[in-house]
Amino acid sequence: MPVRLRKFIGTILIIVLVAVYALVANTIAVATLGNAPWWGHLLYFLLTGLLWVLPAMVIIKWMAGPPQR
Repeated sequence: MPVRLRKFIGTILIIVLVAVYALVANTIAVATLGNAPWWGHLLYFLLTGLLWVLPAMVIIKWMAGPPQR
């Protein structure tokens, strides 16, 4: 697969990942954190704010492709 196509597909995947992840994380927060204390909100959003990086790293690694010799 050409590098330009791989990067285009990876960019679209990251945009979709972030949008879907934000919707799911906020839906879970609204459903479960209604009466939680402020530190519960802080911990949840800190964790979910950093957690999306893991699947994004996999996509970015795929975009980079195999190492060239």
